[in-house]
Amino acid sequence: MELPETIRKRLEDFSRNVLFDQSRTQPFSKGNDTFLPHDKRVLSSLHLQMSLYFNMWFFPLWWISETVMLHLKYAALPDYYKFILVTVLMLMTLIEAIRLFLGYAGNLQEKVPELAGFWLLTILLQFPLILFQLFNEAILVQPLERGVHIILAIFILTQALSGFVALREMVRHTQSQFHLRQFN
Repeated sequence: MELPETIRKRLEDFSRNVLFDQSRTQPFSKGNDTFLPHDKRVLSSLHLQMSLYFNMWFFPLWWISETVMLHLKYAALPDYYKFILVTVLMLMTLIEAIRLFLGYAGNLQEKVPELAGFWLLTILLQFPLILFQLFNEAILVQPLERGVHIILAIFILTQALSGFVALREMVRHTQSQFHLRQFN
């Protein structure tokens, strides 16, 4: 399953123009073997893939514990926090499914737009939502919740950092291959 071409193109443009400075490209030399067209280096990040794999198995445990804790404290919460927490739980579930899919596709298939989408969802949506649930004492955070939120926050932070590094390397490699094809 692939992203629609318009979304893929916009994420590719974003990752090329916004995330990475075009002026920092290295000059190409004929003696440098890493930039040859026959270069078949694996650009997938092992750290990112391991984090995604363990996150995929941890997320259902997080979801079950979050649902149980929400059910237990639901009566004690003000009405607006009831609405907010149910909405956050549904949003995080949807975002996490999409985010993990894009992370797997972008990292394993070495696709820049999917990896850029994964990274943006991680930084802009998932990380602030987990921090809200971790540090907002008004939502009556229970010890079990705090524990699973900390673990998920560590996964998300690790994936944001290793995803950025992997994305930067893939963009640089793709850019160097593009420049080499223009000279041939």
